Parts: sequence; structure tokens; C-alpha cells
Amino acid sequence: MTRKLFGTDGVRGRANTHPMTAEMALRLGAAAGRYFRTDGSNGHRVVIGKDTRLSGYMIENALTAGLTSTGMNVLLFGPVPTPAVGFLTRSMRADLGIMISASHNPAHDNGIKFFGPDGFKLSDEAEAEIEAIVAGEIALAAPKNIGRAKRIEDGRGRYVEYAKTTFPRGQSLSGLKVVIDCAHGAAYRAAPDVLWELGAQVIPVGVAPNGHNINQGCGSTDTSAAVETVIAHGADVGICLDGDADRVMLIDETGQVADGDQIMALFAARWAEEGRLRDGTLVASVMSNLGLERFLTARGLRLERTAVGDRYVVEAMRKGGWNLGGEQSGHIVMTDYATTGDGLIASLQFLAAMSETGKPASSLVESFERVPQLLKNVRYDAGAEPLEASPVKAIIAEAETRLNGTGRLLIRKSGTEPLVRVMAECEDEALLAEVVDEIVAAVEAAAK
Repeated sequence: MTRKLFGTDGVRGRANTHPMTAEMALRLGAAAGRYFRTDGSNGHRVVIGKDTRLSGYMIENALTAGLTSTGMNVLLFGPVPTPAVGFLTRSMRADLGIMISASHNPAHDNGIKFFGPDGFKLSDEAEAEIEAIVAGEIALAAPKNIGRAKRIEDGRGRYVEYAKTTFPRGQSLSGLKVVIDCAHGAAYRAAPDVLWELGAQVIPVGVAPNGHNINQGCGSTDTSAAVETVIAHGADVGICLDGDADRVMLIDETGQVADGDQIMALFAARWAEEGRLRDGTLVASVMSNLGLERFLTARGLRLERTAVGDRYVVEAMRKGGWNLGGEQSGHIVMTDYATTGDGLIASLQFLAAMSETGKPASSLVESFERVPQLLKNVRYDAGAEPLEASPVKAIIAEAETRLNGTGRLLIRKSGTEPLVRVMAECEDEALLAEVVDEIVAAVEAAAK
């Protein structure tokens, strides 16, 4: 079944522009309600969380109207991290969870992510069925069966308490000075609270959301402010979350930034030593650095690669029975603790490693030597298909021939933005830059 609304992470776009309009949010809510309310009873419930974007109010109200119109009871949690919605969906025995967020995107974008009753994101098949309902005539509930909406004030507190349980009992963060950059996003209160309650001296950054500044010059996509803060305060470690807190980047005491690949390498090695890494396998997307694969292979471990998108990482983990995975971008998925990427809980696992080993962050964040990697993005207009152009195909084929045996090439359309991502890895950095620049130039020409 063809999908037009849903991308790799729910429905996403520019606020007040199709598909992120109040009208479409209302129809999506009604369609999701019709899909999950299968027996006609009034006992069905859905939990809704959001990040701090101004458009979140509009979308939250529209979703609530659509859901209640089909008989669903709505529980509103306000700003909470995406992983908190997965947790609360299961905890509240809800039929459906919804997160209103465009993750790491700018404030003018927004998105709608759906979680099933098990707390995991919906499958492609379920999203396609909901999309089909949106396109048709949606059957509404009888007047007596219209749903209710209720605001839950302690949703954040429930998640805070759960997050703390993932940190080893008997340990504390006492004596550690921690910079936490919340990207003016969904975790702006929860993340500092967790760290402080576990004993850390907390230096917050990006905790003053105004509806427009989410991910702006801060967070996991721009770590410069956090790096400066770590250095200025002599902090032991810095933690950078994105707008919905399902991604994380870590900063050591010297200002060195560690991405998701380095974090996964550390966790995989530690878990394997402790006998916790199921089947000796780490799951990561095709974007993860070749150095990570070499690091794992040298230790008798295996890297299982998936398509880009944390949902595909999670799907592979569930299918294979594996418990650790993620993406270079900072999604760290630990199914022992969470149903999706959780930047805060991943940070706690890193802090636990610091506490248990007594080592500084700098000795933990650089597990392997990266193979030189270059990624460039090319924006294209709606309706354009630059990767289908013959000149682009020819340049890509030539590049693959030149890299054969010395590196690899990955070119794809983003599932969340109108971008073509051109990524290559090669030991020869001059060849790497030349190949990427040639492909980017060809794509830019075809995108006009």
C-alpha cells in the first residue's frame, strides 16, 4: 500500500502547510481513532505528548478533536520527551501514543509520531492503513460515545522516576559536574531534574523554550554552545539532546564530541564483557562509520546494518531478538530500558560507565578510529526527482567505480525533509572530497 503522508518517522512538514495543518491533524486523529477503536466501546484511550514548538498547541487541539470524535479518550501530557510517550503508552495501558514533534528540525516544522499499545512505533503497514482511512470517509462516533480529554499533570514526573531506575542502584553522580543541553525542547525540565536527583552538579543549557528557539544554535545538531560551556565551567561531561530528546551527543572534559557510533561502540564492548549483549550483535543503520564495524569485528562481535531511521533499527532488533542498536546521529536504542531512542537514558548509561570505571569521559568517548567520512545535503523542490536524472546516475556509477575496494558510497533521499544526502567513506580524504563534491554538483544541477 503506497504511503504519501507518512515518512520514516511519522508525518512531518512545515507547520500550517500540508500535511502539517490543523485540518490534516484532525483527520489523522480521527483516522487513528477509527483504526484503534475496534469494538465500539468507550474504554479506549490515547496519550499525547509534545515538544515546545508554538505549532504544538494547534496540532494538539486538532488531534484531540479528531480522536474524541471517533470515541477515543485523550490524556494530554504536555511537553515530554518522545521516549516518555512510548513509556507512558504502556504504563497507562493506552491503545495509542502520539508525540507531536519534528525532532531535530527547526521550529517552523512539526510532526506527528504514532506509538502502538506496546510502546513501539507503528509499523509501515499500520501507518499505511491509517493513511487509507484518512483518504476515505471517516465514520464518527455517536453523540453519546464521543470521547473525553483530560490533562495529566504528572506525566513528566512519572518518566523522571522511571529514568532514574535505569541508573545502577547504589551509585550516584555525586562529584560530577554535568552540562546538559536540552535544545530548548521537550526535556528542558525532565533531564536536569533526573541528573540533579541522582546527585550531579547540573549546568543547564537550552532550557528556556519560547516556542521558536527549539534546536536553534543548541542541542545535538549544534554542540558548540555546550562545548563552550563544558570548557568554561571545567565540567566532567556534556550531554546534548535534540528537540524531542530521542537523540544524544556527548562531550568529554576536553570538548571532544562523541556521536552515536562512538557511544554504541562503548556500550557494545561493555555489554559484551558483562554478557548482556544478546547474540554479540549491535544493530545500526547504513550511515554508521566503517570504523565501528571494524571495532566490533576485532572483538568477535557483529554489526547488523539497516535502512536509515531508528524505526528500522528497532524493527530489526525486535525481529532478531537483539537489545542494543542506534544511529550515528545519536539515536541509542536499548530495548532493556526503552522502546525507542532515549537520549537521557543513554546518557545515564554513559555516566554509569564513568562512575563504575573511575575514568574520565575522554577515555571512554573515543572507542575506535573513524574512517574519514563526508556527508553533504542538497535541498530540492517539491516534486523534483534529482536522483532519477541520467547525469546524476552516471556520476554516481563513476564514483562507485573509483571507490571500489577503498571506501563506500551512500546516497539517499531524506525521509523527513526534501533533501538528498550524499555520504561517502574513504581512507583517501582527497578522493573522498572530490567524489562527494562531484555528486553534489550533479544533484544540485538536476534539482533546479
